Amino acid sequence: MWNEPSDKELEKIPKFYETEDVAAEEKVIHMHFFMGGCDWYVAEYDAEKELLFGFAILNNDYQMAEWGYISFRELCKLSANGIEVDRDLYFEPTKAKGVEKIMMAMKKVRV
Repeated sequence: MWNEPSDKELEKIPKFYETEDVAAEEKVIHMHFFMGGCDWYVAEYDAEKELLFGFAILNNDYQMAEWGYISFRELCKLSANGIEVDRDLYFEPTKAKGVEKIMMAMKKVRV
């Protein structure tokens, strides 16, 4: 993975279930990872299990995009034709409703 976050950076993300009562559009997205037409937006993290919870859009398929769990270690190892997952270093924490791709997918609008 390019620009892998440090443990200190990951610790800033809410732990699992801390945002459980927050509406999906209001959840704060803390990190964005991408590779080709795939995007992973992170809202929660479990250090012990090395799992992320967030929103995934795979292969620009907005119809099948969804909230769910993502293995941090698998994301770190993912590679296709020599291209690795990268972290968007310029992504600022923002509510899901402020992330255009998430809102497009949640509305099931094709691009």
